Amino acid sequence: MAERLPLPLAVYRAAARAATGLFHLLFALRSRSGKEIAARKGERFGRTVLPRPKGHLVWIHAASVGETMSVLPLIDALAARGSKVLLTTVTVTASQVAEKRLPEGCIHQFIPYDAPGPIGRFLDHWLPDLAMVVESEIWPCLFMDLRFRAIPFVLVNGRLSDGSSRTWSRVPRIARHVFECPDAVLAQSDADAERFRMLGCRNVQMTGNVKFDAAEPPVREEDLAAFRKEIGSRPVWLAALTHPGEDEVVLDAFETLRRDLPDLLLIIVPRHPARAGDVCDMAVGRGYSVASRKNQQPVSEEIDIYLGDTLGEMGLFYRAAPVTFLGGSLVDVGGHNPVEAALLGSALVTGPKVSNARAVYKDFWSHGAALRIEEADDLADRVLTLFRAPGRAEAQAETARKLVEAGRGALEKTLDMLQPHLNGNGRDTEAERRHEQGT
Repeated sequence: MAERLPLPLAVYRAAARAATGLFHLLFALRSRSGKEIAARKGERFGRTVLPRPKGHLVWIHAASVGETMSVLPLIDALAARGSKVLLTTVTVTASQVAEKRLPEGCIHQFIPYDAPGPIGRFLDHWLPDLAMVVESEIWPCLFMDLRFRAIPFVLVNGRLSDGSSRTWSRVPRIARHVFECPDAVLAQSDADAERFRMLGCRNVQMTGNVKFDAAEPPVREEDLAAFRKEIGSRPVWLAALTHPGEDEVVLDAFETLRRDLPDLLLIIVPRHPARAGDVCDMAVGRGYSVASRKNQQPVSEEIDIYLGDTLGEMGLFYRAAPVTFLGGSLVDVGGHNPVEAALLGSALVTGPKVSNARAVYKDFWSHGAALRIEEADDLADRVLTLFRAPGRAEAQAETARKLVEAGRGALEKTLDMLQPHLNGNGRDTEAERRHEQGT
């Protein structure tokens, strides 16, 4: 950039550079709790053992599982059109999803720390022909380095909450330097688009939410048939993608529901499978009998609670449960994408804290496609309402599915907007030559 950086951004870059050594300690601490993979430490510092693939390389960054799932249809489409795709994520759980779901030939790496050294090494090695960041990941060093290097850069499925917009607007000069970096912003909604424009983004287009273009979560028919046979005629309630603070609420509601539905089976799927042990201990401590999917334990008549402690099986659980409480919505997480549940016919109950997908939830609530609770104590009552009126639950689920179908089309619009950046033939980079020479 010809214009000098605002002092706070210059200080941020200098501080990030100076703190790079401390990232080793941070990595070690996170590794102990399972939030990093020790063998892949180099990736967090911009180092890798993998060569850059020849040809046109598209790099997509999606922070966690939700963003990764939302962008998989785009990755599939890009791969089908001949682009090589590099996906980076922050979380270990997202890397596990990527391992299972990425199309053949696509590469996963962990995103480097947002400091000039790690980011510079990453970009020097991979030399992407197009960089994309999904939704609302705003990383100043990364954004500025992409612009310094003139790498085409697009913010895809962009969203910006009211709170984030207000925070950035308090520092307009800093915001302008950061938000001018993307060459284009493809926003989820008109409201998001306007927030990006107000903060200085260039070439903002409203393409819609690609989450609506998600395919139905897969399931093996033999697995579904076997699971349903084990459950038999019992009513099933799913608590999906729960976080700390929500499991207690779910167990309280389950205790209340069993007074009216004594054979009710509760399936709990923690958002992070590593928490399954804690959830199990909590349930056993209340006197419930628990079975684990990971341990391949069957759903016998004596089982009260079934733990969905595996990855990639939401298609199984949503299909098995006519009613779902979707977690992340009673705690300050921001909610999770309701599209998968809607596609598979499970009637939704949610809390109010859904800033990650507020526009989607607003439509669901206003059209009667989901029930919203304001207080944790209301959960059992709303769930029981749906079990007592199965016709209502089916109608609610069908309304949700129709809303999703009506919202489709963002993927094609996104691909159309990206087309000018997808026509390159790739380049024989210095990084490629070094790998070919074994140096």
